[in-house]
Amino acid sequence: MDIAVAKAEARSAAFARRRAARLALGPAPQAATEAALAALLARPEGVIAGYVPIRTEIDPRPLMTRLHEAGRRLCVPVIEAPGRPLAFREWAPDAEMVEGPFGAAVPASGAWLTPGALIAPLVAFDAGLLRLGYGGGFYDRTLALLQADGGPGAYALGLAYAAQQAEALPAEPTDRPLNAIATEAGLLT
Repeated sequence: MDIAVAKAEARSAAFARRRAARLALGPAPQAATEAALAALLARPEGVIAGYVPIRTEIDPRPLMTRLHEAGRRLCVPVIEAPGRPLAFREWAPDAEMVEGPFGAAVPASGAWLTPGALIAPLVAFDAGLLRLGYGGGFYDRTLALLQADGGPGAYALGLAYAAQQAEALPAEPTDRPLNAIATEAGLLT
């Protein structure tokens, strides 16, 4: 089967599982938030990239607010153009937000930052911590750029419902695994 077709099929099934999980558990399951908070506070990186949710993604803003209260500097992704890595603009709980590409809200102003850790949204994930997104490749390109020096690079933590876990996902050489995934069932590493 063609990789694009396999990913589209996996994405379609995962959207249905994510919608059902959101209905059952709400937009920001506390157990997932707690697992992510503990993992991120244990890391030395000063700047953490979160995201503003779209569709049925878990809402990380309660987690981001707690990280902000703990003294961490935060940013959110801004899509500058198709085929490019994400840029990141500083975010705070009281930031003025405007609509950005794909309907995601972005800060109206603020410093451009380079994160040392990312909270990544996802459609599905597998036991190997591969992430299936919407198909634009933005997070894969961004992780490749942030991890290009040969070292561990940016720490990437997925935020998901446990129901989003799939069997082995179809993968391409450009697909980047995450370091961990936080769900209401705990932290997968």
